[in-house]
Amino acid sequence: MSERIVVLEISGLEALHLAGIVGQFRDLLADSRADTDPAVERLLPDAYPDDASASREFRRLTGGDLLGRRAEDAATVLRTLGGDGGDLDPQSDPDATIAVALGETEALAWMRTLAAVRLVLAERLGIRTEDDHQPEDPRFGVYDWIGYRLDGLMTALDRT
Repeated sequence: MSERIVVLEISGLEALHLAGIVGQFRDLLADSRADTDPAVERLLPDAYPDDASASREFRRLTGGDLLGRRAEDAATVLRTLGGDGGDLDPQSDPDATIAVALGETEALAWMRTLAAVRLVLAERLGIRTEDDHQPEDPRFGVYDWIGYRLDGLMTALDRT
């Protein structure tokens, strides 16, 4: 049985922006001070919502592994975009369409990374509920764009 392939078509400009965003996300995860960053904390599950002490202990025991897997997923996104993401030519035609072929494992890494990036952006933008989202504010454009790409990828995976 052959592995399913999903082809994601994005513009050169989108690829450059996405590589930059995912690279920043990877750097955030690698930062030794990240464990005190509210955006990174939002990436870690609250296993015991009624017991703050138990939740902190759960995060302490599992957080490193979870963030390590998130960093591996981000590296997969960067690799499939072109090397480590730095191989994208900023002088290339920004309107050119780039086809990124993703195997199922890579597509799942993309989904997890895009979802995690949205969580970080939501924390930075102060989004806790749907009412906090302000689409008329241009700062929310990247958040919406990442959501659009995530939705498209999920739809493509459902079809295969």
